[in-house]
Amino acid sequence: MRKYFFLMASFAVLAMLYSCKPARQDKADPLVSHIDSTVKAGNDFFLFANGKWFKQNPIPASEQSNGLWQLIQDTINAQVRSVCESSAALKDVPKGSTKQKIGDFFYTGMDSVNLNKKGLGDLMEDLARIDAVKDIRGLATEAAYIHSVAGSPFFRFYVGQDDRISSKYAVFVNQGGLSLPDRNYYIDNDARTIMIRGKFVTYLTNMFRIMGYTDAAATLASEHCMKLETALAKVSRKREDTRDPLKNYNKISIEKLKASMPNFDWDLFTKAAGLNKADTVIVGQPEFLAAENGLLKSIALEDWKNYLKVRLVSSLSRFLDDKTFLEGFNFYSTVLRGIKEPKPRWKRVVEQTDGSLGELIGQVYVNEYLPKGTKEKLQEIGKSIMEVYAQRIRNLDWMSDVTKQKALKKLSTVIIKVGYPDKWKDMSSLAVDRSSYVKNGMSANRWEFNYNISKFGKPVDRSEWDMEPQTYNAYYNPSNNEIVIPGCNIIVPGYERSMADDALLYSIIGGSTFGHEITHGFDDQGCKYDEFGNLHNWWTSEDSARFFKRTKMIVRQFNEFIAVDSLHINGEMTQGENIADLAGVIMGYEAFKKTPQYINKEVIAGLSPDQRYFLGYALAWMVNMRPEAVATQVKSNEHAPPKFRVLGPLANIPEFYATFDIKQGDAMWRADSLRVKIW
Repeated sequence: MRKYFFLMASFAVLAMLYSCKPARQDKADPLVSHIDSTVKAGNDFFLFANGKWFKQNPIPASEQSNGLWQLIQDTINAQVRSVCESSAALKDVPKGSTKQKIGDFFYTGMDSVNLNKKGLGDLMEDLARIDAVKDIRGLATEAAYIHSVAGSPFFRFYVGQDDRISSKYAVFVNQGGLSLPDRNYYIDNDARTIMIRGKFVTYLTNMFRIMGYTDAAATLASEHCMKLETALAKVSRKREDTRDPLKNYNKISIEKLKASMPNFDWDLFTKAAGLNKADTVIVGQPEFLAAENGLLKSIALEDWKNYLKVRLVSSLSRFLDDKTFLEGFNFYSTVLRGIKEPKPRWKRVVEQTDGSLGELIGQVYVNEYLPKGTKEKLQEIGKSIMEVYAQRIRNLDWMSDVTKQKALKKLSTVIIKVGYPDKWKDMSSLAVDRSSYVKNGMSANRWEFNYNISKFGKPVDRSEWDMEPQTYNAYYNPSNNEIVIPGCNIIVPGYERSMADDALLYSIIGGSTFGHEITHGFDDQGCKYDEFGNLHNWWTSEDSARFFKRTKMIVRQFNEFIAVDSLHINGEMTQGENIADLAGVIMGYEAFKKTPQYINKEVIAGLSPDQRYFLGYALAWMVNMRPEAVATQVKSNEHAPPKFRVLGPLANIPEFYATFDIKQGDAMWRADSLRVKIW
């Protein structure tokens, strides 16, 4: 998503279900039972806190990782599966009803016999239409169609809040059109990346064969497609250079857009996309569109048509027959992420039904599975973190009084949305039946695309959610100055039918969720948005200089981390998330210190409140990833791998040093002058 700072971190949250007091469970305390005593806490606290669980729970062959996220996702999948199967089994269910759509979507995905019989049959008209394109002008119509039902060829295109006028919607066009996760994969020359490029060409060749190309034609088409995408990658900005909203905001007239890219027919594209009234557009990277304009002329029409066809089929492969699906799985899951085998069909179809019809499933999920009191508990913790944050701002030694007042004003206007939306999106126009899985998937994609495009010209709906209550994630939206935390974040394994103690509640949901997300409003990019969500830098130049002097330290820290092989984390690209992690764990700790558990120095399972808090933070990131998945994340994602989201922040916190007796000579020890102090 465009300017939302996502908390992969929200992937680790908390739990309370029924009782009002922390439970004293008969089974082993999860924090104690996960500790690997063969690892010294000061050398690798991530493995010290989680290593025993990792040893006892290897990564399943069908997954890229294992840990807390997977445990919670398995719980959600089981609940959504029940919704899907019960809906599919209903007789005489009213057509157009929520359960009819869920049931029919799930049914077509489970009907493997029909899927394998059809092959690409349901896409043949689409492929023939692309084949029939006679000139460059015709590419625009087909590109708009693919944008609406499958993927995003050529560039990214959507409607969103104008960064400078958050009360209005604007049209955005950004660089894009790549099949690999990032431009680095087309350019870098390390052994792993060279191997991936070779496997990608093989994948393309096999996909063209599935489309009916001869071996020779498939080989030629894949080589040309790779050259085309490499050309796009070379004119794309580095991911870290796309983070700055000021440098990636270029509002121009539609006429100027047409003039800058005359080889692409924008009139045909916008008409086919259903956007007819726009007079301006916000271009993220003008140089990309200018270069792509030249490529439209210099690259053969036949190559562009092949590019569109393989983008269409590749984007929809998860809805197609086993042969086509497995080609996509073997490359995108096995080669890029190291996953050994596909998930069972039921799990794949459950996850896809949830992904395509999440708004409908959410309505059932809230009524049947979300514990009562979820919203109230989340609001309680959020309020506590907000109070701590305000006090921390008042006490900052590097921020001037004038900027502090503006920061406190922005903080006081942060909107916190938790649990589930007060109103649901109207999906009555979405048609789903039992005739075709891929057509159902395309219909859901088209509904989502049309819903987005239809926003243009309407007032901004600030009550809207961009996640469902069963989505194990969270986000901060700077244009609304809001935090959104879905209800399923209340889940924590090990505390079923009870509430975890405050050390866990405040480390996981207080620190790595609320504290993290609030910080995104004040990190290196969030500080450029005011309390109304407008792109307006409200810091003094002196405050900015002092702030960025400190953030440079966290960039250097993370640049030093080697994630896998010789691959270093990109501290510049990940700095926003790293700043939020550091602030989040501090805010959670300060809020926890106000609880009775901390004040009374309550010992649970032999652990002091401080020990439980920091072990709880490590539990939030208890995720063991395959090396291939780690490498892909480092090259293409603004979040550091989970291990370093524990080691990085904690190495800067004096209370952590005192709690676990971290001394000079330990791998995690940093001299006080090298510890980052921001919030």
